[in-house]
Amino acid sequence: MVLGILSGPARAADDAKAADTDAAADKKMAENPDEAHLQVFLKDRFPSATACGDCHPTQYRQWSVSQHAYAQMSPVFNAMHGKILKLTNGTNGDFCVRCHTPVGMNLEEPEFMSNIDRSPTSREGITCIVCHRLNQSYGKLSGRLAIVEGDLTQPIYGPKGNPAELKKTIEKGGLVTDKDKAGRQVHGDVKKFFQLNTSGFCGICHDVTLVNGFRLEEAFSEFKNSPAAKAGISCQDCHMGKEPGRIVADINDPDFDYKNYAHGPAAKVGSLETKPRKLTNHMFVGPDYSVLPPSLFPLNLAAIREESEKDDPAAHGMATIRNWLDFNWRAGWGTDKFENEAPKDYKFPARWESIDDRYDAYEIVVLPNLKLLLEMKKQRLKLLRNGYKLGEIETVKADDGGIKFKVEVRNGTNGHNVPTGFDAERLVWLHTTVTDADGNVVFESGDLDPNGDLRDLHSSYVHNHELPLDDQLFSLQSKFITRNIRGGEREQVLAVNYSPSPLPFLRPETRPTILYGRPAGARKHKMGIEPDGTRIASYSVDGSKLSGKGPYKAVVQLKAGMVPVNLLNEIKDVGFDYNMSARLVADNLVKGYVDKEGKPIIWNPDSKDPEENVVNGHQVVWEREVQFNVHGTAE
Repeated sequence: MVLGILSGPARAADDAKAADTDAAADKKMAENPDEAHLQVFLKDRFPSATACGDCHPTQYRQWSVSQHAYAQMSPVFNAMHGKILKLTNGTNGDFCVRCHTPVGMNLEEPEFMSNIDRSPTSREGITCIVCHRLNQSYGKLSGRLAIVEGDLTQPIYGPKGNPAELKKTIEKGGLVTDKDKAGRQVHGDVKKFFQLNTSGFCGICHDVTLVNGFRLEEAFSEFKNSPAAKAGISCQDCHMGKEPGRIVADINDPDFDYKNYAHGPAAKVGSLETKPRKLTNHMFVGPDYSVLPPSLFPLNLAAIREESEKDDPAAHGMATIRNWLDFNWRAGWGTDKFENEAPKDYKFPARWESIDDRYDAYEIVVLPNLKLLLEMKKQRLKLLRNGYKLGEIETVKADDGGIKFKVEVRNGTNGHNVPTGFDAERLVWLHTTVTDADGNVVFESGDLDPNGDLRDLHSSYVHNHELPLDDQLFSLQSKFITRNIRGGEREQVLAVNYSPSPLPFLRPETRPTILYGRPAGARKHKMGIEPDGTRIASYSVDGSKLSGKGPYKAVVQLKAGMVPVNLLNEIKDVGFDYNMSARLVADNLVKGYVDKEGKPIIWNPDSKDPEENVVNGHQVVWEREVQFNVHGTAE
């Protein structure tokens, strides 16, 4: 494609918009010079992704719904980080949060605070400049990064560092590379950073080792020892290509880049587009999902206005986070159905008293975000189906004395274990039922307690002896095992060992952990499946449970979720961000894997497209069933 030319009217509109913005900024500075200087200073140090989205709309849209964009926005992460700080009397420091908001830690923000009050770029988590403002090659240092500071016009870093196309765009688009000049500002140069398209770049954050030697996350280490690494496949090939979790062409194919990656213009300014090139996907699809309202996530260019700019008519964003928390999108605000039927005396918060504002909020922010969440949901299912494979059910025994069967669960990738990363809070399990001819359940494993937890040792209902332990549960969730100062080991939700000391703190090891292979205070019982590996789930139904109404049918579903509800119970005492209660977070977490009657659900059997019925929450990745032609002897 030949570079287009920005039209006269379009350029004039851009210039007029820039002039209006400059005038508003001058007025604001005159009214409150200290606050204005602070905001300008912060923006000059670390530009927000919203500044990048104007020229890179495709990349911004993908990133806005990604796990990287959600990394710091997550109220679950923020509370868990706060609880660990509390348990260690603050001695854990920025260890967790520096991976989730490198900008915030570069700004020396408090380790634990509300995201509402963080700087905009800090709130964006793994934002654009976290990757594209690095110029040093780091190793596995658990996310301690020195981001290159500077305003928007300063150079950015890419895998090739060829500025020729950028210079053409600047010239033909009339763009500005001087921060003191009016107009649409862009970065004036692009420099090469060779590590950016290597797997080692991902390993900076995706291999996490605590200061006491405890290996919390090992995604990169698993990859380095995998067949994929040996074949020359990178993390980016699987996770930034056309399909999440796999390469769609052989790595040795001479057209690999063209077949495996999307191609198109990297930037667009008005009608001006750069020439097509290889495009990496910045959606970074993962197994997690948002528990926030769609007014706050995905991050929308038109959505969030900072508290300091809430009364500025020229400010970016429609409403502050606190305003958005008052917007009742579930009630249908801004839709014809609600607005035509709402009582005349319906009371709205001051920010949303205008019907025009409510319509704009729904049409410009909420509706596009809901559509994007649906798109991400479908991509997440693709990722899970690429990562996990479920074999056919094999009958071992089926007679009046009972039924025995087994099923194979395989790792569908050759790049790392599944699950990987924070696998001690990652839910992947088999939900298995056996029913008689009348549909009565005679056996069940992998079902959920009333809180939405599996019936394992972390279930409150199992702990209180209100429900039995699921002794045939097949789960790939790893477990933290901690060692007490006195006594033996025990399984815990968080990897902070129980201490009888009145002054608990994160204790440095007194002996080199390499000598005995693990830290003394805690270890992890890994339950995942190695690359190309398999696990066998075996089930046994005693003959006494067979009702005599055969034949029987077994249904095995491989399910995947985000984090268990028992984690929320463990961290709730420090509070959840955005004024969310523990109950609300839990409801949003489990929403979708139960139906309207509260029963576990897979997908709508009446739908022609089951993907359309998969909702946030635990997803059924695969399902198998088999029939046993026995009747049993039970009355």
